[in-house]
Amino acid sequence: MPIMDYLERNRREYGDEVALIELNPEQKETRRVTWKEYSLIQQTEDAPYRREITWRVFDEKANRMANMLLGRGVKRGDKVAILMMNCLEWLPIYMGILKTGAIAVPFNFRYSADEIQYCADLAEVDVLLFGPEFIGRIESIVEKLSKNRLLIFVGETCPTFAESYRELVADCSSAKPDIEIKDSDDAAIYFSSGTTGFPKAILHKHLSLMTAAQVEQHHHGQGREDCFLCIPPLYHTGAKMHWMGSLVAGSRAVLLKGTKPQYIFDAVSREHCTIVWLLVPWAQDILDALDAGTLKVEDYELDQWRLMHIGAQPVPPSLIKRWKAYFPKHQYDTNYGLSESIGPGCVHLGVENIHKVGAIGVPGYGWQCRIIDENGNEVKQGEAGELCVKGNGVMECYYRNPEATAEVLKDGWLLTGDVAMQDEDGFIFLVDRKKDVIVSGGENLYPVQIEDFLRQHDKICDVAVIGLPDKRLGEIAGAVIQIKEGMECTEAEIEEFCQGLPRYKRPRKIIFADVPRNPTGKIEKPALRKRYSVERLVEHENEG
Repeated sequence: MPIMDYLERNRREYGDEVALIELNPEQKETRRVTWKEYSLIQQTEDAPYRREITWRVFDEKANRMANMLLGRGVKRGDKVAILMMNCLEWLPIYMGILKTGAIAVPFNFRYSADEIQYCADLAEVDVLLFGPEFIGRIESIVEKLSKNRLLIFVGETCPTFAESYRELVADCSSAKPDIEIKDSDDAAIYFSSGTTGFPKAILHKHLSLMTAAQVEQHHHGQGREDCFLCIPPLYHTGAKMHWMGSLVAGSRAVLLKGTKPQYIFDAVSREHCTIVWLLVPWAQDILDALDAGTLKVEDYELDQWRLMHIGAQPVPPSLIKRWKAYFPKHQYDTNYGLSESIGPGCVHLGVENIHKVGAIGVPGYGWQCRIIDENGNEVKQGEAGELCVKGNGVMECYYRNPEATAEVLKDGWLLTGDVAMQDEDGFIFLVDRKKDVIVSGGENLYPVQIEDFLRQHDKICDVAVIGLPDKRLGEIAGAVIQIKEGMECTEAEIEEFCQGLPRYKRPRKIIFADVPRNPTGKIEKPALRKRYSVERLVEHENEG
């Protein structure tokens, strides 16, 4: 059963109910504007720009998209890329692609022009839909990019080198295309984070998408009255697969543009959101604003908010302790997943297990997990090894890269590249990324453990621990520390605080700087290593 069946069911049973809402707090809208199916709701002067569509309109938009592509010769197995910021058009376009039997290929909106070209070539993209934010990047490579490809612009004023989405779909049928889709059909290509160079293309079947939808709904129990606030980018598996729980339930979702604490609370309050998925930096910002008094719980209608969950990165236990102090009635959950395992859910904590905060959890609904050593043997309980997962959400392959596929797929098991351990109760704790482990004088240092310790310092906003070259020890732990706004801190203060760590785990190098994170909240450690490793080598030369 493909996930589009849920969309068609929602159209039949809940057609006039709101499916999606787009909020942009940084843009105000006081005029009433009507398209054929969309309407901009009349707003008060202080309200954010807001659009909404019903389930009926959602499905009609998806069908028009599908019929437009079919009319332009797109066929089963062709690749259709999406390069757009979160907006009301994103999900209907995605679902429309799937309805044709073509393969949806979401692009990271941070890609440079070269990366866009690379990914389009790697995935053998036939059609590219792009938004107004990307006109300059597309124009700079249009001669190479447009070769044998259809470029479609989704926005107001279409550039001359592309065709207009609005014009193309305007007269297309809103009826469901007569195409049979099977679970075994190819559905989507997602891209790895590219932490070791250009990203790899990850191919998933329709069975993977359905698995993600059902796992998410099973974990978080979305019902008809729930409303999911979606803030992370839809190109990423995490955001979209969490939304698919709303698709299964037939419940509303809000796409919020902007991550400021006030924007998040305002959206929860105005739209009566019940489920919010946050990244660690956003949760941290909310808590800091509450501590500072610039954000006040009593100014918003938040009683209906039942679940706050975090994914995409390790969660400091101290953060959840602070969160529960402000929101004692909130359920909390964390999810672990990879794009190779169709996003969140292959491991999850579970709302009933908040006493195990710090763990990523237990095998998710329908998933199996193992922790193995370098020879592929399961390690003893309490020992660290590589986490492997198995289930219907595992990717088919790295597209056009059989060597890389063979490295991570072993007899149906996906080797995640993450170092983990399991406690006596069966809960899995993420120790670190295998490639991030620091080997210092023969000792393995796990940056996440050091980061969790440092985040307890009341002046630290964010921290990244990386390996830096050292003549004597091979590598040392360097801590890149971002101090909270308006505060001052010295190396001596950090060194004194680190006396609480075993000597071999203490950072040997303290660097005060911003900690860069990608749109899904992951620390960009390759960029930090590249920058500060060079500086460290220069220090060595000067010392020599």
